[in-house]
Amino acid sequence: MAQPYQALIDDIVAATLKGNIQSKQQVYRRLQAGIEPGSGELFERALETTLAALEPDLASGSDEFKQAKALRKQRALRTIQGEWQRWQADNQASAALTGVEADILNAAADERLLQLLAALDPNRDQPLSREQLGQLAQALKQAPVSPDAAPATEAQPALATLAEGLEQGLAAWQQLEGDVVGWIYNQGQQLGFSQPGDRPGPWQHWGKVVSHPALKRLFGDLAQHQTVTAAGVTLPLAVADWVAWGVVLQRLQLALVSWFDRQPYDPQAGKRLSIATFLTFAVVWGQISNRLGEQGQRALALGSFQLALQGLRQFANQSYFPLYGGLFTALSGEPLRALLDYLDQPLQQVPNTAVKARILTLLGYSQRALGNYRQAKRFHEQALEVSRQAQDVPCEIASLNHLSRTCVAQQDFEAAEGHSQRALILARQSGDTIGQANALANLGYSQVAQGQSQLLETEQYETVLSYLEQGLALSEQVGDRPSQALCANSLGIAQLKLGQYTAAINSLQQGLQVAQAIGDRYLMASNFANLAAAHQGDGNLEQAVLTGCLGMYLLHQIDSAEWRQPAALLSILYGQLGPENFQLIIADHRQQFLAVIGVDGYDFLPPLLTRYRESLE
Repeated sequence: MAQPYQALIDDIVAATLKGNIQSKQQVYRRLQAGIEPGSGELFERALETTLAALEPDLASGSDEFKQAKALRKQRALRTIQGEWQRWQADNQASAALTGVEADILNAAADERLLQLLAALDPNRDQPLSREQLGQLAQALKQAPVSPDAAPATEAQPALATLAEGLEQGLAAWQQLEGDVVGWIYNQGQQLGFSQPGDRPGPWQHWGKVVSHPALKRLFGDLAQHQTVTAAGVTLPLAVADWVAWGVVLQRLQLALVSWFDRQPYDPQAGKRLSIATFLTFAVVWGQISNRLGEQGQRALALGSFQLALQGLRQFANQSYFPLYGGLFTALSGEPLRALLDYLDQPLQQVPNTAVKARILTLLGYSQRALGNYRQAKRFHEQALEVSRQAQDVPCEIASLNHLSRTCVAQQDFEAAEGHSQRALILARQSGDTIGQANALANLGYSQVAQGQSQLLETEQYETVLSYLEQGLALSEQVGDRPSQALCANSLGIAQLKLGQYTAAINSLQQGLQVAQAIGDRYLMASNFANLAAAHQGDGNLEQAVLTGCLGMYLLHQIDSAEWRQPAALLSILYGQLGPENFQLIIADHRQQFLAVIGVDGYDFLPPLLTRYRESLE
């Protein structure tokens, strides 16, 4: 193929020198007629070779006639080069589609699904548009079928089946496209995927809009159970239906994230909702994969994992990817466990990349919040190794900071201090202000925790508080609210452990306000739990009961084993105050409870405390 392109270049140059080509548009038309889609690399190589061959004649000291002719050729070749770049820009999308078609049509039958998933990947340099997906469906439908082809199966689907799924998905998306956020505008609705009671949310809304039976069934299942059950996945699931799910769920995710990212009224709220969207769809694909795996449809189960991973890769490349928290804005309890359990083993097979390091970081701090410290440490150690290989310095710093926090939870204070010191040095060297603020907080926090098991000198305590105050001031200065919430929480815990109850209450309340504003449920719960201990130390038992109950319930709600800490304190207060006074305090603060945890949470407080007390018997 390179030889015809060399001839094409020579013909255009000769015509230009003879005066037969008088405009750039004429060059463009010749390129358009002479270059086959998908073979641009060969043309570019031939053009570079021709330009290089002119260099000796262009050098000073060469024959003047040859040099003048070479200059005219060079001008002609530069014109070709400019129009070639224009042709590339104009035909890039077409070339991408042609390449995708060829990849699927030429793939072995058992690789067609993987090639189709690669075509759907939003992380491609040139993601396929809706129109291009329609053209791809037509190409697959019209592809000739070999008379020797083996019967189609789930693992080796027919091209016509893939085409059918694409067309069904595009038709369903056409129904949904104009109504993606319609549920938000219904009177009295709130943003989010989990709605209390029977209030309709997005799944129910989309289920009413779409007519595709399998999609309707899936959306109804998610609306009713907030998870994918056997009712949402038919046995077995048709390949065309699964492809339609892939098209629609991916486009819903992209549309929602785009809409949330554009909200000017509250950029922080938009980021939180985008995070919720990425994670929710990852969980949905994880649950679909598990259901299909249970049914023995392994090819579709593997494909579902690939779709989940595509969404998480896109998430990891966003500026607001939460290296230091924010996950509990979106997920808690069982959905969080579903995501962690689902991604754990398959993710080990993914090549080492910066994206993998960031996903491992997310999994690690989620496991720590759940009290799974050994698992958290494993994830963060892997993230540290991968981030170093990928030269992702912010992620490397985050991994060291998370390792420090995890080691404190495991009471390995020496290792915790070492990790935070390395994080601080690296953050200062690289100018990572957020990493520096977190490292200061962790350094102080680890030293305070160490002081619980061995006495520190007064000067050491002052140094510790200085670290924490520096971290808080730095996070406030750069406007990083997640780090500000963490630093205020750490400072409050340090002051609490040092017996500085009034100062601890102020710091923890500051941390609570920021955690509530950014929707970090774990830090909200931690601040409430530690406020209870601070109020108890300060002698305000009524506030200790209020904040202790809120901390206990919120930690239990996100499935964190730390709920037992405030429960233990509440049991002590229950004995000090007596059952009647204890219940009276809870009743007197009913409205404050309802504002934070709702009626269901308020009603669950006595049974939860009883469960803890009975576990001690």
